[in-house]
Order: sequence, then structure tokens, then C-alpha cells
Amino acid sequence: MADSYHLPALVLTVLLLPAFFQLYLRFRDTRTLLWFLGFFFASIRMLQFYDLGRWNFTDTLAHPWVASIGQASILISAGLFLASLSPVGFRVGRVRILYAVPFTIPLVAYAFLIYGVYGGQTPTGLPFLIFPALGGLSLFAGCAWAFSHRGLPRAISLVLCITLGAIGLWICVRVGGVWPLIFVECAIHSVTALLVFYVFRRISPGTILASLGFLAWSLNVGQTLPLFHHDEPTIWIIRIIAMAKVVAAIGMILLTLEDQLAANQAGQVRERHAREEMEAYARLNLARRRVDDFDRQATLICQSIVSNSRFKQSALVLLQSTGHYRLAGADGFDDATINALEALVTRIPVAGFLDPGSGPAAVEHSLAISLDLTPFLVPGDDLARLKLTAVQAIPLRGRATTEGAIFLTGVENPAEPVSAVDLLPLEVLASRLQSVRGQTMMLEKLVEAEKFVGLGQLAGNVTRQLNNPLTVILGYASLLDETEDLNPQAHKAIEAILNEARHMRLTLESLARISRPQGDQIGAISVSELLNDLEQLHRSEFVQRSIDFRVHIAPALPRVLGNAQQVRQAVLYCLQFAMDAVERLDTTNEKTVRLEAVAENNQVQILVAHSGSKFPVPARAFDPFIPEPAGDESSSLGLSMCASIIRENNGKASAINFEPRGAGILLELQAA
Repeated sequence: MADSYHLPALVLTVLLLPAFFQLYLRFRDTRTLLWFLGFFFASIRMLQFYDLGRWNFTDTLAHPWVASIGQASILISAGLFLASLSPVGFRVGRVRILYAVPFTIPLVAYAFLIYGVYGGQTPTGLPFLIFPALGGLSLFAGCAWAFSHRGLPRAISLVLCITLGAIGLWICVRVGGVWPLIFVECAIHSVTALLVFYVFRRISPGTILASLGFLAWSLNVGQTLPLFHHDEPTIWIIRIIAMAKVVAAIGMILLTLEDQLAANQAGQVRERHAREEMEAYARLNLARRRVDDFDRQATLICQSIVSNSRFKQSALVLLQSTGHYRLAGADGFDDATINALEALVTRIPVAGFLDPGSGPAAVEHSLAISLDLTPFLVPGDDLARLKLTAVQAIPLRGRATTEGAIFLTGVENPAEPVSAVDLLPLEVLASRLQSVRGQTMMLEKLVEAEKFVGLGQLAGNVTRQLNNPLTVILGYASLLDETEDLNPQAHKAIEAILNEARHMRLTLESLARISRPQGDQIGAISVSELLNDLEQLHRSEFVQRSIDFRVHIAPALPRVLGNAQQVRQAVLYCLQFAMDAVERLDTTNEKTVRLEAVAENNQVQILVAHSGSKFPVPARAFDPFIPEPAGDESSSLGLSMCASIIRENNGKASAINFEPRGAGILLELQAA
């Protein structure tokens, strides 16, 4: 029945289309876009029912192709509504295709054939088999869709799909014509009404209106059945069906607004929780004077994370001076998991660990990385048995390497996905941990430097106090050695006393030269003497760190012009930097530091080389806060101070790289 009372429903539906499109542009929600397209195709179908003078396509026999377009449009509309609530698809190569596409295409082909080719009448003979075949194809796609659907239980979806599909095929065989398509349209709208409540899982004005609208839209389903299909629907049913489209559209707009309102409220709750979480982390007193003391509070930090964040298990991994990672603290894990994590962390290589792009981001717009622990597991690892093979890791990035990480797992309320807002306070905490730990390292280095100054003063006092008795020992030992009536064994003992006393005098002279205040005095410096003193005083430190310290000083080196104390300090900065660089090497690599001095033209060149990593940018090695292979701010700052000292002494400092590995600092000083 085609009358003008359909016009208000059409006008209202068309007027609501811009609202759907605006909501899509505002929120970029695919579901809203599918709703917009669904009502757009439904409006095309509604245009077919009006007699407006020249616009009169109500007679389907007179305009079969217009009728086929209208029927295809309403089937596409119904498929889009169903796809919006069950957006399940499959892949063909790189293209993802929704199941709604293979489900709807046979129905559209059915509509064009039955209206456009056969004028709304079912053919007889072999051509008739085309229509059950198309229905079977659509039913097969619908069953695959129902099997893959993640909403309703799979059994219910399949039973519902098979039952409705079988009824549709029965109508196709018993009644024929366009009635199977009308039944399928009504069945899709009924399932859509059911999915509205199942997908949104709430009772609200939006769900009620949308569900009632789709149920009313399917009221003429009874007319399609073989027992009732000859009965015309009453005028009130037709009016209800016409207005059902408007009710469904209003309900879907309300659903979109309700979802966005709920999302805004959830966002406000998240932001408030994030603010409270950051305030809790800000109350942590992280400042310590020693790095070891800082690392001991790792468990307290993890307890704070578990108490304030969405993660119920947390671990803090920190890079040690030995060049290996260590599990500094953890909370929320049992003892077996902690022991397994401690063993795993020691197997993680420093090079490339948690570098940018080294793994997939845990959450979009977040610094956290989804870390797969499987490459670090060993056969029979307890972590595999405990099913802890992946964590979310927030790196503590230093200037050259990753100096640690916060491991997170055990999300509270797993049904709600972790967002960037949830991770933001933890990222701020990680940045603060890295910064405070770096400052603590620099403070510890400065304290050690102050101790070295005090040690120099003490060495000067000790030297003065020991020189006199040592002179007496040497004098009397020499007199005894000249006595003629001593036996060979006594001479040997006296010679040992003299050798050890002379060695002690050399040591005291080296201490005296180091501790002697130089001020700003520039003079001729013996490079050989200066480097020999440094070797004698610091070789034990190299031995303690298992570093091969090689010294080669060319004979007859000329003296250089400069301040002895300053040049000595500059070389010491270079040696410290070299030690830090090789200490971070794995045990499989050779740890070597070379100290060499040669004369070149009118200069003396001092080379401090190591077998560690190369300089990323040698030309900027002496910039104060540029990442260097040693990965230590204080070492980088020491190189900057070294370059400044050499420049003040009319010299030049440069950084060089060796092949295949290793680097060095070359100090060039003018000969006197």
C-alpha cells in the first residue's frame, strides 16, 4: 500500500541522516558510519512508496528495475545494521572483508533477478533453481558469520541462523516471488533488535527505542509465511512499520550519545585516578647519596605501583656497574616467580634492549613496550611453567643505553583495556627514576673526587712524615752493606732492604708530585714521569676490575709546556672513561685499556684507547651531555672537562674510532 502518510517518516529519516554523518565526523566511529549508510539505503527504498505526480514508482510491474533497486537497497540497509553490531570479517590477502558482504550479495542478486528479469514472478523449471541456490549461498555465509561472532554464544547464533535460513528457503520453495526477501529483511531486523541489548548490555532510552524500532520494522514477517501471505497488513501495522524507521534512527542517535557520555565519564575517572596516582608517586622520597642505597628502595617503589596503578604485579630492573641487569625489587609475585625473574634478567643483553622500535607498543601513544620474554627463557624455565612469558615494560632510557625498566603484568579488570592514560603516571615515574638515579651516580662520583682531593693532601703529609725515617733506613742499610765481615746471606738480606726502601722512595716521590699544589703555574712537564706515576698508582684498580692495562711510553720524550696537576687530571679523566667503557662489555669480549705516548713533530701525543664501543659521533665526544659509549653522564662530563684542561694548556683533544671496534682519546701537547 503506497500512500502519502509515508511522507513524514521519509522526511524525518532524511533529516536525521546529517545527524548520523556529523556524529561520525565528530567521533570517527565505524558503527555510526554503518548506521548512516543503513538509513541512507532505507530512504532510497522509502522513496518508492510515494505517488507525487511525475514521481510514481509504486507499481512494481510497470517499473521492475526501480523495484529491484528499492528491494536491493533495503536488503543492503538491513545487512549494514546487522554488521554494525557484529563487525566480524575475514581476510583475503591484506584486505579485510566483513561477513556482511558475502551474506548480502546473493540476496541483492536475488532481488535484481526476481524483479528486473522475471517481473516479480517465480520462474518454473531449471531457472527456478537459481533462487534456492542464491538463498543457500547467503545461508552458508550467514552460518560462517554466526560461527565467528564473538557476542552471542556460538551455539545460539548457529541455531538461530540455521532456523531462520531454513524458513526462508521453505518460503522460497512454497511461496516464491519476493516473499523470501521480505522474510529475510524482517528476520535481520529481529536479530538486530536482539543484538542491540546484547552488544550494549544496558537498559537505556537508546537501547529501548532502537530495539523497539527494529522489532516494529519487522512486523510484516507474518505476511511472508505460506499460511498468511495473502492477507494484506492493516493500515495501523503499515503506519507502525513506517514510523519504526524513525524510532530506530532516534534510538541509534541516543546510543551514540550515551556511549560518548559514558566514555567521557570514564575518561574523567581515569584522569582523576591518574592525577592521584602521580601524586602518590611524587610523595616517594627517591633522593639518596649512593646508588646502592637508591637501588635498595626498588621494592618500596614496586609496592607503590601495585597499590596505586591498575597493575597488580610489578618489578624494577636496573643496570649495574658490572654491565648486567639485576632485578632490584618486585611486588605482587610469589617467591618462585621472583627467583625465575632474577635469573632471566641476568640473561638480557644490554645492547638494543627496549630501544625505540625494538618491540610493539603496549598501547598506542605510549612509551610502554609489549616485551616478549620467550627469547630470554632457557629449557625448563620456571617462567614458562608459571605462564609468565610476556610483560609490559616501561624503559628507563639513559643517554646511550636502557638503564632499567619497570615490568608490569596482572591487569586489574582485564575486560577494560589498558589505555595511554593508565600508563602515563608510570611513564612519568620511570623518567623520574632514571633522572634521580643518574643524579645519584654523578653525586657519588663527585664525592669520590672530593675524597681523592683529601687523599692527595693526606698523601703529602704521609710523604713528609716517611721521608726522614726512610732516609735513615737507606743510610744504615748502605753502611751495613759496605761492612767486609758479613757473610753472603747477610749481604743478600741487606740488598733486599735497600731495594724495597728505594721502591718505597719512588712511590713516595710519585705521591709527592701528585699532592704538590701547582696553582696556575705553567712549566716544562716530564710526560714519561707523569704517566709512570699514574700507572704505578692506578694499576691495582685495573687489576681489581679485571681490565688488561697496557702502557707504552716512547723513550726520550721531550718535555711539554703545561700545568702538571691539570694535565695529570685530564689523563685521569680519560682513563676513567676508558674503564667505564670496557666494564660494560660482556665477559666474552676482551677488556683492554692502552696508555701510549709518542713524540710527533713538535708535539707529544698521549693516546688513551679502549676496546669498548665506538663513539657515535666522534666530533661531539667532548660535548658535556652527549651520549657516549660508556653511558655515564659523569664520564661524558669528564671528557668535556678534559678537553677544556688541554685547551687551557695550549693543546688539543680529539676522539677517534678504531676498526673493527674500540675507540680512544688523543691528547696533543706542545713540546717545551
